[in-house]
Amino acid sequence: MQTKTDFLDSIYFGQESLADLQKIVLKNKYSSVFILCDENTEKHCLPSFIEFSELESAGLLIINAGETEKTFDTVSDVCKSLLAEGADRKALLINLGGGVVSDIGGFAASIYKRGIDFINVPTTLMAMVDASIGGKTGVNLSGSKNSVGLFSSPQAVFIDSDFLSTLSDEEFHAGFAEVIKHALIGDAEYWNTISQLTDFRDVDDVDDIILPSVEIKKLITDEDFKESGIRKSLNFGHTLGHAYESSSMKLQTNKLLHGNAVALGMIGELFLSSKLAGFPTDKLTTVLDFLVLHYGKFIYSINENELSEFLLSDKKNENGKIGFYLLHDIGVGAGMFFPEPQLIEEAVAFTKSILTE
Repeated sequence: MQTKTDFLDSIYFGQESLADLQKIVLKNKYSSVFILCDENTEKHCLPSFIEFSELESAGLLIINAGETEKTFDTVSDVCKSLLAEGADRKALLINLGGGVVSDIGGFAASIYKRGIDFINVPTTLMAMVDASIGGKTGVNLSGSKNSVGLFSSPQAVFIDSDFLSTLSDEEFHAGFAEVIKHALIGDAEYWNTISQLTDFRDVDDVDDIILPSVEIKKLITDEDFKESGIRKSLNFGHTLGHAYESSSMKLQTNKLLHGNAVALGMIGELFLSSKLAGFPTDKLTTVLDFLVLHYGKFIYSINENELSEFLLSDKKNENGKIGFYLLHDIGVGAGMFFPEPQLIEEAVAFTKSILTE
């Protein structure tokens, strides 16, 4: 496999590409190098990463695993650790982990000493195709997803699909929701390919699935880095999805992983797309059948009274109206819409009905 794509500048693929990380460190003459990971990636990913990157002398920073760690306190702890270790403005932070690690690490690196370089090494499917690319960093606030953060690009992203072997089926499956989203917003042919899959892990070469998804995300974010136009398409499924996820985080059981919440969000937002943006009825049925087949096994235990609270705090809203990026067709965006509350309630009810029937 090639170690760097021609069309994805600064994104490297394959285990052998990790050797290039050492070259970047030497080229930029960093004063010190630190690796941020959570307790899971420390155990399952760090040993092989050190072996292939030859960064044995790097400092190690460990955070707890999980979405609940995406807080100011965790960012502060990372910055305090960097300060205690004597990291100056020429230090490098390598974020080895899933989306939480890249969000926390990218945010911390971007504010520490008014900004130090960072590199993302995603270890989950979700992070490989989405969270590690595009320069969004941030934390949750009062249960509201990603309410505080900034845009800040990594120096490079290293994607080694061998790390995916460390994921449970549930985690891999959740990450695939972002692959589906990219296909729906950006490439009908890509959708035709993935819609034939019956088992997301049973593919000849997972890189053939990852690469087009990464390309869609990177091309969109390169064109519209700060989300003033086409980048809003990446929010498809996320208005309802974030509300579902935030609501489920309050539960003791049946908490939704981010990708699973986005899958549920896409169901409701496809419903809205059919009502407001002309999404074809026949394709609506096809996509919904696929989503329900793969993501309809979750126990629907969302507190719907809380959904409006989270929806109203969504950062895509304008003038008090809840914003959704909707689709005109597979691969064809229709832009932002601000439906009436009653129609949003219908979308939520529709989602519940097809998941519980």
